[in-house]
Amino acid sequence: PMKNILFPFVLLTSFGIGCFLQAAAEQPNVVLVFVDDLGYGDLGCYGNKKNQTPHIDRLAAEGQRWTSFYSAGAVCVPSRTGLMSGRHPSLFSGRHELPKTREKLMASMLKKQGYTTAILGKWHLAGYPKDFTKSPMHPLECGFDYHYGTPGSNDVPAPPGKRQTRSLFDVCDKFTFRVPLIRGRKLVEVPTDQEILTKRYTAEAVKWIGQNKNKRFFLYLAHNMPHAPVFASAGFQGKSKGGRYGDVIEEIDWSVGQVIKALKKADVDDKTLVVFTSDNGPWSMFGPHGGTATPLRGEKGTSWE
Repeated sequence: PMKNILFPFVLLTSFGIGCFLQAAAEQPNVVLVFVDDLGYGDLGCYGNKKNQTPHIDRLAAEGQRWTSFYSAGAVCVPSRTGLMSGRHPSLFSGRHELPKTREKLMASMLKKQGYTTAILGKWHLAGYPKDFTKSPMHPLECGFDYHYGTPGSNDVPAPPGKRQTRSLFDVCDKFTFRVPLIRGRKLVEVPTDQEILTKRYTAEAVKWIGQNKNKRFFLYLAHNMPHAPVFASAGFQGKSKGGRYGDVIEEIDWSVGQVIKALKKADVDDKTLVVFTSDNGPWSMFGPHGGTATPLRGEKGTSWE
C-alpha cells in the first residue's frame, strides 16, 4: 500500500528524510504536501465538523497520524528553513548564511541519491528578494530540477501604503496583492490570480507525476493557501459550511485527492511516501480569514506552536 504520513506541524528535516530513505529496502518516491498556516483543528481527522476533508482523512486512516510535534518556526521563513535544512532556524546567523548550505538542503541531498526533484508553490526560504529570478537561493540553485510558484507568501507585496490587516483582508480581491507567479526563471504573470493558485499547482503536480513516473522523484507541493488572504477557485466557492476559509481547505483536500489519483494512474502509489503537513499554526487573529488550533492553544506567531 501507499505509505502515508499525516504530520500536523512536524519539523520534517532533510536528516529525517535521509534516515527514512536509508532504512527503506527500496528508496521510495516522496511527495511532500506543505500547506501554509493550516490549523490543527481545520481537518476532519482532527475533529473539524464543518470542513469536509475526505482525502486527507483517508491519509490519516490508512497511514500514520503524528500528533506530538514541534514546528521549526512560528512563521513562514524559519519553518521552511528548518524543513529544508534540517537545522533549527535559530542556529543560522542570518539569511546570508543560507546560500552556503545549498548543497545540504533536502532537495540537493535527494538529488545526490538519484532523485528527480520539483517544487510547485511557495518557496520563501530566504525572505523576499527584489529579483527572485536571480536570487542565489532560487529553488533551481537549491537542488530542484523544476520550479513553478511564488517567491513568498500570497500577501506580499502589499498594496502601496497598505498593511496586512483584517480590514484589508475583508475587502481585498484576488488581484489586490501583486504576487508574481514564476516558472523557473521566467515571470508568468503579475499579479497572479489567487483564486486559481491551488488549481494550477494541482494540475502541474498531476502532469509532473505522469512525466516522471519512471524515475525516482521528490515532489514538494507547497500550497500558498490557507495563508490570508484566502481564495478558492469557482468550483469550490460557497460550498463549505466553514465559509470562505472552509472552501479553501476543501479545495486543498481535493488537490490531495488528485495527487493520489495521479500516483495510482502512474502505477507508483505502492512505492511513494506521501506526507501532508503545515508550516505553522493558524492565523486565528484574522477571524474568518484564518483557521483554528482547537483543541490546542495558540496560533501562528506564538510559542504555542
